[in-house]
Amino acid sequence: MGSALHKAHGAEPAGQAAAGLSWVQVAPGAPYFITDQGQSWTPIGQNDAVTWPDFAGLFQRRDRAAVDRHLAWLSAHGVTCLRFMLEYCQTENRYLERPVGHFQPNMVRFWDDLLALCEKHSLRLLLTPYDTFWMWRRWAHHPYNQALGGPCRRRNQWLLCPATRQAIKNRLSFATARWGGSGALFAWDLWNEIHPAQAGNDTAIFHEFISDISQHLRQEEERLHGRSHPQTVSVFGPVLGQYPSVAEVIFRHPQLDFASTHFYDKATIDNPRDTVASAICTGRLVREALAHLDPGRPFFDSEHGPIHAFKDRKRTLPEPFDDEYFRHMQWAHLAAGGAGGGLRWPYRQPHALPPGMRAAQRRLASFTKLIDWPTFRRRNLSAELKLSTSAVTGFACGDEAQAVVWLLRQDQRDRQRLVPKNAPAVSVQVRVPGLGPGRYQIVCWDTRAGRPTGQLTATAAAGGLLLHLPSFVTDIALAVRPQPGPAADHS
Repeated sequence: MGSALHKAHGAEPAGQAAAGLSWVQVAPGAPYFITDQGQSWTPIGQNDAVTWPDFAGLFQRRDRAAVDRHLAWLSAHGVTCLRFMLEYCQTENRYLERPVGHFQPNMVRFWDDLLALCEKHSLRLLLTPYDTFWMWRRWAHHPYNQALGGPCRRRNQWLLCPATRQAIKNRLSFATARWGGSGALFAWDLWNEIHPAQAGNDTAIFHEFISDISQHLRQEEERLHGRSHPQTVSVFGPVLGQYPSVAEVIFRHPQLDFASTHFYDKATIDNPRDTVASAICTGRLVREALAHLDPGRPFFDSEHGPIHAFKDRKRTLPEPFDDEYFRHMQWAHLAAGGAGGGLRWPYRQPHALPPGMRAAQRRLASFTKLIDWPTFRRRNLSAELKLSTSAVTGFACGDEAQAVVWLLRQDQRDRQRLVPKNAPAVSVQVRVPGLGPGRYQIVCWDTRAGRPTGQLTATAAAGGLLLHLPSFVTDIALAVRPQPGPAADHS
């Protein structure tokens, strides 16, 4: 089927026409990612969709050049990863298959073009095969509905129906045959927001479902490409509290390569009242996730944002507030031990990230160059940090040789519920535990300006690394590395 479509549309599958972008894999022995050339790779980006403004011009090639320029701009802002669904079901004209098994030429061409452009600009995609949110809400219209000739009678049988299972495998087989040879494909999110409601309100099928889909896709990729892309399965975060058994498959399924959840919290993230509480919640959620994981398995939040404010209250957050909310969440995510800054769902009108968030991504990307991620066997240290003042809250992760720390002012808010930029500076001492004895070099980083503000050296003793930091007003990030030279001993 794939070969016929390649001929019909006059295009080769991505990765055969323009091979060259290296694949991404989990770093051996460290919970981060590297390319197959051994270079560190950090997922920095956001969720995107085929109908949203930044990519709508690629459908039917209405404005391919505009998408090309946008991807170049993203790359220049440190973005490395875009999370996409292969179809988007909020409307009637972006299904990948219609009817089931018939892959729509315009959508196939869209993905041909997007993979090729991503290769051009060294961007990579986290792909998930179904838009399960709108598929659920608009099931009466979806081609997989048996009433429309599809395989499944009811939406609560998606994970149970054998015919639907085969359709899922067929879609993934088609996708990897056409696009899986490309290094622009970072990884597969095999199922977006797996949920008990999709299996008759039961979780018993989850492990077998993931095993079957994962094995099928991996075998197809190894047969076609000689290797396979990393795999994960995402979950709407609150489901973990309602159904604790789901954690076993999301975090510890032996066939998945990394873990991803969607950070939503009713009290903070979903409808933020300030920009600090959501950061504190993000740090807590990362710590909880890492407690479930094997130390060598990466984790990151692959969807977050003010869902209740936007979807239910029909409110777009003021841009200065949203920029700070975004910046705080990404730094809490990284410093707590997540890979990258998490992937925002825009929840804005229009549905795209504003310039302030792009600047924040670029500044985070610059900071990530200060850490040797392929050797960083981090554990969360946020609760173990010792701070000299309660005016600041801390987020941290580290191992015997490196650490990432982010300190955020929490004692004051201005009238917009932001951290005030004109508050008196605060002086802080912080003790970072877990580092081996020796001399360390600490880069102090201004997260708003995206540049270092100073450099310290200090010696770790049995009680940890005690740092006397320069005064700061809003927040400060620290990159802790062994001091270069023969005196360093971190064995």
